[in-house]
Amino acid sequence: MEESELDAPIKLVTLANHIVEGTQDPTNSQIAVIEVELDDSVKQTFVQDRVERVAGVTLATSPVVVSGGRGVGSAEAFAPLEELAGLLNGVVGCSRAVTNNGWRNHTDQVGQTGTRIAPDIYIACGISGAIQHWVGAMASKNILAINIDAQANIVTKAGYAVIGDLHVVVPAISAEIRRRQNK
Repeated sequence: MEESELDAPIKLVTLANHIVEGTQDPTNSQIAVIEVELDDSVKQTFVQDRVERVAGVTLATSPVVVSGGRGVGSAEAFAPLEELAGLLNGVVGCSRAVTNNGWRNHTDQVGQTGTRIAPDIYIACGISGAIQHWVGAMASKNILAINIDAQANIVTKAGYAVIGDLHVVVPAISAEIRRRQNK
């Protein structure tokens, strides 16, 4: 454990999820309880955005994440990714370029300034794999990149890659899953 003293007038400590794994035997842990009393005049709340909560898993906790990047092309073109995520009982994420274009909400963004994820399966469709995105996705256990660019960063870092048009590959994967589910 690390102990630190904060001398700044405003004190804030944050921990990024999925960065530190829990111990298998937490029985040897020691917890230091520190009581802090705050005057009501220093308590503040800032609401930047309100997000509708949905039942089920979240981007941060889903075992399967299907993400799209600039290569998807438009907000409407995310429909096949939504279908694939649904077939795999997963959720849809996206890159920063997608949120910057207004195609999806920031709550769907995977990356340094979005959500850090650690799914069992991460399917990255049309994503270049810039370092800011990789920081949020690198804890994924299995990564499948679908991209037309064989030299894209995400392709070179992924354990598995399909070099091809995501608009052809993703529907083909979904069709095969549906075929196998109907057997």
